[in-house]
Amino acid sequence: MSGDITCPVCLNAEGGACRLVRGGPFDAISEFDCDICGAYQLTEDAYHDLGASDDNLSYLNPTPKVAAILSYKIRKMTSENKGSAIIISRDMLKGWRSNTSFPSRALQAKNLINFIGDNVSNTGEDIETLPLHIHVVIGARNFNSVLSLLLELNDEGIVKCSKPRRITPRHSHALSIALPGGENVNLALKGWERYDAEKRKFGGGNQGFIAMKFNDRKLDSFVSEVVKPTINEIGYELVDMRDVARAGVIDNIMRTQIRDSAFVIADLTHDNSGAYWEAGYAEGLGKPVVYICERTKFEEASTHFDTNHCTTIPWSSDDPDGFGRELIATLRRSLDLN
Repeated sequence: MSGDITCPVCLNAEGGACRLVRGGPFDAISEFDCDICGAYQLTEDAYHDLGASDDNLSYLNPTPKVAAILSYKIRKMTSENKGSAIIISRDMLKGWRSNTSFPSRALQAKNLINFIGDNVSNTGEDIETLPLHIHVVIGARNFNSVLSLLLELNDEGIVKCSKPRRITPRHSHALSIALPGGENVNLALKGWERYDAEKRKFGGGNQGFIAMKFNDRKLDSFVSEVVKPTINEIGYELVDMRDVARAGVIDNIMRTQIRDSAFVIADLTHDNSGAYWEAGYAEGLGKPVVYICERTKFEEASTHFDTNHCTTIPWSSDDPDGFGRELIATLRRSLDLN
């Protein structure tokens, strides 16, 4: 079965199209090729959670905000998976929807600078048109948000461009974004300096990794509501193994995530052996590791003697702001950020 349908994730945002490659709402796995989300697969229960209820494929559930965030996560994970379509399960979808916030403006700017730098470096030419899905590549809500950011970076002397407009290319049903007036998109010298510095930084791009015990309600809530948004404030995105959908041996996947991260945060609240191992692996790679621990546990029992001499930031649900300030200060020192 194949044909154009309404994408169950993005709802054909920005006028894009979606093709059902195989399956349907009552099949174990369905595969899609979407102009906005890219290639992805849905399990049957995830398909229904997104709103599929009958054969006419009518979707009502995702709001525009949630749809853009889900599309961003799909694009990001597909890129990490070397372009292979990821399989989205009900549990993964539930986890994503528990943290429905866009990346910070600083992280969006970093993503846009990296996108421009990567494309110009690969082709040797300025960018004449931006892809239809540019907003989900950088984690913005829509095209207008990208336009605002692009022009702001232009005003700051980081990007060189004129005001983009939408056009419909020949021989294509999809919209793209073109730049009129003969001035295409490129980075200015200041932008190339930021791009090169990012590529050199720890080999970790704009991602951090958190090692922790899963399925603890208090910890899960604190990480989702405090730790991850705090990390976003300095232009990084924090991931854990639940954010990763990839076939293969879990240990190898975890090693890859740590290797490709700029830093690691290790929560030692539960004396979790895995968290200790992952922190040690990161230390061995020369990655900055920041240790955190629930305040009461830390004050009463400390942590293992191999780490109790390391900088550890106690956390408490009663003082998220204080924890956030200390975490940002520690990461700025560790990553040599201004």
